[in-house]
Amino acid sequence: MSDDTGQEYCLIDAMTPPKADGPPYAECVLCRKPTEYPESHRGITLCPVCEWQEAQRTACSG
Repeated sequence: MSDDTGQEYCLIDAMTPPKADGPPYAECVLCRKPTEYPESHRGITLCPVCEWQEAQRTACSG
């Protein structure tokens, strides 16, 4: 996808929460398995598998 200037861009937000140093870990919002993120993190957290699958579903095609 490109804008009026011809520059390529992606609508996916690249912001990810900081990795946790150790337990307790936040639960994945899709499969309920532990994630790599701290339990105190607000917002959507995904385990590595669900994160990868979500990235595949929403990847920018070019």
